[in-house]
Amino acid sequence: MTDISAAALRGAVDLSSLRNRPQPSAGGGESPAPAADVVVDVTDATFGQILELSRTVPVVVDLWAEWCGPCKQLSPIIEKVTREQNGRVVLAKVDVDANPQIAQGFRAESIPMVVALIAGQPVPMFTGAVPEAQVREVFGRLLELAAQNGVSGSVPVGEQGEEDGEPVETPLPPLHAEAFEAIEAGDYGRAITAYEKALAENPRDEDAKAGLGQVRLLARVQDLDLQEARAAAAAAPQDVEAQLAVADLDLAGGHVDDAFGRLLDLFAVLGAEDRAPVRERLIELFDLVGVADPRVAAARTRLASLLF
Repeated sequence: MTDISAAALRGAVDLSSLRNRPQPSAGGGESPAPAADVVVDVTDATFGQILELSRTVPVVVDLWAEWCGPCKQLSPIIEKVTREQNGRVVLAKVDVDANPQIAQGFRAESIPMVVALIAGQPVPMFTGAVPEAQVREVFGRLLELAAQNGVSGSVPVGEQGEEDGEPVETPLPPLHAEAFEAIEAGDYGRAITAYEKALAENPRDEDAKAGLGQVRLLARVQDLDLQEARAAAAAAPQDVEAQLAVADLDLAGGHVDDAFGRLLDLFAVLGAEDRAPVRERLIELFDLVGVADPRVAAARTRLASLLF
């Protein structure tokens, strides 16, 4: 969902508590300089300078977490589109687990959540994963809105690469590159096929396995309407397909516990002959979130208790 309008500049979120965070001392490391690169990692302590920077150039804030599968799909797209703006936009990346004050300031109830800052005021952009075409469209509207509000500066962008001591990016394997190209085009079916071929060639290809799970999720939710899906699920509590659809939407929106809880509750009331699709989807979502995530461990424990 996108909501990028002049009305959003009237202070829907109060970020005043984040303006004057103390900066780290020289002995503890310098704060990141936003102008050094158009993509920067930001913390609770350094967010104040990002707010100030937004008075000169629009800043896009990407709220993400390591456990969030949809974040890993969306963040590279946002980084790519940001770099293509040649300094007219800065991207501030915020790990919500490590920086809870920023997450609270933006009222980040689910991730991925992407919000712009123009002259210190928040502008909602996305909640959940979206295709690249939509990202580009919203970035265009963001630049128009920023210009209307007198924020049309830029930060210096230099040549990057080996001459600056930075490593040259390793090319993707051919099937991974094909999948990424298909994802950018919104062709999730072709991306799924490419990842499946990569796994057939190398069953231990963890990147292909992760990518396949993420793209399958995106393919399932891309044409769903959240309100309609929730209404259908509420009307038919034991309709497996209806409950699976809402669980997918919950996970895509970062509501991990809600997705797991919905499917586990469903699994508990179904007969043995109807449980297989729910168990399979749970296992797929477990892999997508990551086996090391404590929420996965808790859900696996409950699933085991329901099985035995």
